Amino acid sequence: MSVAVASHSFPKHATLRRELEARYPDAVYNGTGRPLAGDDLVRFLRGHERAITGLEVLDQAVFSAVPELRIVSKYGVGLDMIDLAAASRSGVSVRWTRGVNRQAVAELAIAFMLVLGRSTVTLAREIRDGGWRQPGGRQLSSASVGIVGCGDIGQQVARLAAAFGARILAHDIRDYDAFYHELGVTPLALDALLAEADFVTVHVPLDASTRGLIGAREIARMKPSAFLVNTARGGIVDEAALKAALIEGRLAGAACDVYAIEPPVDRELLLLPNFVGTPHIGGSTEEAALAMGRAAITGLDDPARQIS
Repeated sequence: MSVAVASHSFPKHATLRRELEARYPDAVYNGTGRPLAGDDLVRFLRGHERAITGLEVLDQAVFSAVPELRIVSKYGVGLDMIDLAAASRSGVSVRWTRGVNRQAVAELAIAFMLVLGRSTVTLAREIRDGGWRQPGGRQLSSASVGIVGCGDIGQQVARLAAAFGARILAHDIRDYDAFYHELGVTPLALDALLAEADFVTVHVPLDASTRGLIGAREIARMKPSAFLVNTARGGIVDEAALKAALIEGRLAGAACDVYAIEPPVDRELLLLPNFVGTPHIGGSTEEAALAMGRAAITGLDDPARQIS
């Protein structure tokens, strides 16, 4: 039985290819170097009952065009690219493993906080161009870190930030009282967290309830000295509102690894001196890639990984 690996990242890792082919020697791979979409995705998936997908959009049109597809195993943790209701209607089992890239994403979020607090990216650019400015900065150890979304990744960010000595604030629609008590986290309503935190870092999934969650109103509640970090999904933070706040000095700085459109198209935002952007690399470490790939391979044969 053949497997179609639509994820363009998966086949870059020889170890993952070897481990997949030990189970499925006829596996086929997306060699375009980019996510597949539309007719290209349909053509690639046709004739296969099982698939591993990454950033591909799987909607009713795709499922209807490939009725033989029965199992989709996700490479990565974000599910916003898959219409789960359409999958269920089409009899497609979607397999997923939570938290497999938590350490990689959490480390990047902490790195962003350190970079923003000390203006290291801006100062590195300046010294390269002959500048010599020493504006100071702030330590993470004396800051309040507000975590919006305290699931697998958010909790790991909390642990790492607490190790620096930061005070941890959290907001989530779920109850994580045991974790909050264990680490000494202060749970707050979103508005209160935004008003109090020195760093706000976003770790919620993208869905109808979180799209535009951090917009102009929410950014206006943050302190002018505060920093905003988004390593979750583009679309959660309103990029136009963020850009306006950075330009007008209503926010000290921001860092994003994800964007509403990828690659991002707003050059003005990317070139701001108080903005740091990276190209969606949060889960791209060698360790995270192996963990995500192995989870996707396991999901092909393990019905326990199915999303209920």
